[in-house]
Amino acid sequence: MNTKVSYTPSIEKVRIAAAKLEGVVQQTPLSKSLRFSNIFQASVFFKREDLQLVRSYKIRGAFNKMSSLSESEKEKGVICASAGNHAQGVALSCKLLQVKGVIYMPVTTPIQKIEQVKMFGEAYVEVKLEGDTFDDSQELAYTESAISGKTFVHPFDDEKVIEGQGTVGLEIFEQSKQCIDYIFVPIGGGGLASGLSSVFRQLSPYTKIIGVEPEGAPAMKKSIERGENTTLHKIEKFVDGAAVKRVGELTFSICREHLDAVITVPEGKICQTMLDLYNKDAIIIEPAGALSISALDLYAEEIKGKNVVCVVSGSNNDITRTAEIKERALLYGNLKHYFILNFPQRAGALRQFVGEVLGPNDDITHFEYTKKTNRENGSAVVGLELKSPDDLEPLINKMKHFNFYGEYLNNKPELFQFLV
Repeated sequence: MNTKVSYTPSIEKVRIAAAKLEGVVQQTPLSKSLRFSNIFQASVFFKREDLQLVRSYKIRGAFNKMSSLSESEKEKGVICASAGNHAQGVALSCKLLQVKGVIYMPVTTPIQKIEQVKMFGEAYVEVKLEGDTFDDSQELAYTESAISGKTFVHPFDDEKVIEGQGTVGLEIFEQSKQCIDYIFVPIGGGGLASGLSSVFRQLSPYTKIIGVEPEGAPAMKKSIERGENTTLHKIEKFVDGAAVKRVGELTFSICREHLDAVITVPEGKICQTMLDLYNKDAIIIEPAGALSISALDLYAEEIKGKNVVCVVSGSNNDITRTAEIKERALLYGNLKHYFILNFPQRAGALRQFVGEVLGPNDDITHFEYTKKTNRENGSAVVGLELKSPDDLEPLINKMKHFNFYGEYLNNKPELFQFLV
């Protein structure tokens, strides 16, 4: 990582951004988590960007960029593409600065997010639902920007956006009463990680900055490993606030120079973190917001006795995703299993399966069976939730003993995708 970057936000520029943001963004708490501190035998702090008015740090970069425009640029208006947090940051900035904005969102965007954008932007924002994916929407936004002269407000790959996101790092440095040994920061396009790491490299160079990506979308990790910004052909979109196919050119250059490591966390682990935070800490966050906290297990030995900060980036979670979040957490914990089972087409077969094969704590959560004609056996797709991962092997052995076992589906992604 010796390659020099072409641009690094100076402390002076980040301080100018902080001055512009005064009265617009909240100085979010840097609060100690007693539970995580006890678990990891360290002093673990959460930087609570989920408590911003728009429930994410994105307002910092959007407002800093838009407030830096000339009067003629503001008169022409702005445009962006986003399916979530960036759209809300731009919308609120439009209202506060009284600048007209057009926001492209994919047609698949949940109604809740669309309504939030309209609420923050009021009469200053026009929402256009076009394109099946974010990439489609972004292309349309780029095209309109080129034709209309509206300024495109990029979600991460822009100097003013990076400087605005850098104010998160400046706040952490100024709020902390002790030297910080580790900071875990989520990475999507890399704007937050670029701004924050630049600040700490100048003010606290001994602090280790660890970037965290979802396992299914490791665009920054792959790019740094290959030494060039790399486009991923396929990504897992579950962690929607941090799932990008390609990081920014500026952000790649900065992160390659300033981050100590980039690691990935499985989506199922992220879901378990979200559930634990809700049930044990009464904290509601989105998948991207749980990335940094989910990474602590991977550094359990290194952070013992250290001062650690996790950036909780946002809390715009759609409640309709709760069932999927629970499902993914159970699968990650090896507690949810799907099978194709062979049921004899005779009376009492299901009773035998429930009474002699399932354990007393096993629960049927999914069952699809259609009785066939002129056949001795009929196939059923069955989902089972177990109390302990150790219950799986005895369960399979009993299935085989009573001739119910057909196929295990968890490790067959081509079939499993239709169930989860």
